[in-house]
Amino acid sequence: MPENTKIPDRNEISSEYKWKLEDLYPNTEKWEESYKTIGSKSDDYKSFAGKISESPENLLDFLTFNDQISMEAERLYVYANMKLHEDSRISASQELSNKAEMLMVKLMNDSAFATPEITSIGEEKLADFTAHKPELKKYQHYLLSLMRRQKHILSKAEEEILAKTGNFSNTAEDIFAMINDADMTFGDIKDENGQDITLTKGRYTKYMESENREVRKSAFYTLYASYEKQKNTLAATYYSSVKKDAFYADVRKYASSLEAALDDDNIPVSVYNNLIASVHKYLPLMHRYVKIRKKILGLNELHPYDLYAPLAKDANVKITYPQAKETVIKALDVMGSEYISALKEGFENGWIDVYENNGKRGGAYSWGTYSCHPYVLLNHNDNLNSMFTIAHEMGHALHSYFTWKKQPYIYSGHKIFVAEVASTCNEALLMEYMLKTTTEKNQRKYLINYFLEQFKGTFFRQSMFAEFEKNAHDMVEKGQPLTCDILCNMYHDLNRQYFGDELVIDKSLDLEWSRIPHFYSAFYVYQYATGYTAAIALSRKILNDGKSAVKKYIEFLSNGNSLYSIDLLKGAGVDMTSTEPFDEAMKVFESLLDMIEKEF
Repeated sequence: MPENTKIPDRNEISSEYKWKLEDLYPNTEKWEESYKTIGSKSDDYKSFAGKISESPENLLDFLTFNDQISMEAERLYVYANMKLHEDSRISASQELSNKAEMLMVKLMNDSAFATPEITSIGEEKLADFTAHKPELKKYQHYLLSLMRRQKHILSKAEEEILAKTGNFSNTAEDIFAMINDADMTFGDIKDENGQDITLTKGRYTKYMESENREVRKSAFYTLYASYEKQKNTLAATYYSSVKKDAFYADVRKYASSLEAALDDDNIPVSVYNNLIASVHKYLPLMHRYVKIRKKILGLNELHPYDLYAPLAKDANVKITYPQAKETVIKALDVMGSEYISALKEGFENGWIDVYENNGKRGGAYSWGTYSCHPYVLLNHNDNLNSMFTIAHEMGHALHSYFTWKKQPYIYSGHKIFVAEVASTCNEALLMEYMLKTTTEKNQRKYLINYFLEQFKGTFFRQSMFAEFEKNAHDMVEKGQPLTCDILCNMYHDLNRQYFGDELVIDKSLDLEWSRIPHFYSAFYVYQYATGYTAAIALSRKILNDGKSAVKKYIEFLSNGNSLYSIDLLKGAGVDMTSTEPFDEAMKVFESLLDMIEKEF
């Protein structure tokens, strides 16, 4: 779709570039029917109260019922929110999303008794149950995971009270989304041709990669001028989110919000701390890259709006969406026919919502539900970054696709710790393909720099975000407030530490924390960094070992969350409890620095 200076409304975009939500429900009337049905079925939970632990039959009946109702509720929730993400200004879609959220809260309330009852069974009695009812074996990992967290599960009455807090637990995130996606506008800038362009979050990334420094500078200051106007509201919103995290961690008897966030997947806190310590160890390499960038750009001062400028002139070639799809298919051909067949199915059968429209959610994601196929939301621009986003999000989507083919519903999800491995492995394979097939000198320079930018953005930047989150939560847990000034100062100091003295830290950059949606899912972003290191290792196994590595990788994708993430990765040959993966990743980063100095 050619770029227009005006952001199109959704009805102006061709259907071939829109996802097919009718694969979930043919229309909202059918959604409403299912909504009413599931709402009434939720009342049936009470028939299991006090009986789950009495017999293996009762336990199995409950787990089967819970799977069935959860599966349909998830379908309702996914549809409603994806409708909202198409255009968040539509009140009918807002209503669907609100109703879906209320339904999920009702289900949590009605089933709040279940976890305490299940954990009361104990491991010894559970083994007896499984011996008498072999059908329970498929739930074994799930049940033992609950037993492991027994000390953090409260009484029935307390769990019911906590479940009721679900009505407002996402309030901070919802407020941020409405400010950031629906209410906030960013004004106009002039593009490289002097034409007035309405700035959006989607276009901001593109203009930050412009070769024209004035365009980059204008986009930077124009965007942050809008966040400056909302800074105190956004600070209060984020403070509320952090306090919520601290509250839940405290009542569930965790030592910290960090420990609580990692415990669900049994990730040791040491993994998080190892990441930050490893990043600090290798910050001199990051500072070296910043210095190289400044030198190549020929600047007396390097500013934040210079961090994404291409280092190779005229190398930012236009890549249309059809061209990007074709290249991704070729790059991932090393994954074998089964993977490529699934990839093409996604491209051709309405999984993907491609282009930006007014009111559409920013960024990109893969989502979906076990009883349908995966979906991908994009805000595609015709550039290299968008092509890598396609590879990334389809990595997520095919992770779901293979898991849903093999696993029962109870293991159909993915912990983010491994999900980012699947997506980033695709990016690494695409980069290897591009470097192998690109002969034009300037384009090769651009690709080398792009690979370096992946390290900067995924390893260093996400680690900085992770450190910011940890510091913010530590402060709140010590009884200290989070004001706008405190958050800005904290963020300023981290930028100085991570980028070094060669970068001028403009005051506007201090507000960057205020526009990061992932901060409302606490301790999420660190997994981009850990996932990246694991993905680099796996991609090289696939390229070097061929079919045998692909077979193991497809098995990895197919295992869902039937094992803890650390064990899934160990099975694939990567031990994230050690510092070795970080050290290996930084060897690659350092070699790229040597390469770019030689090339330029």
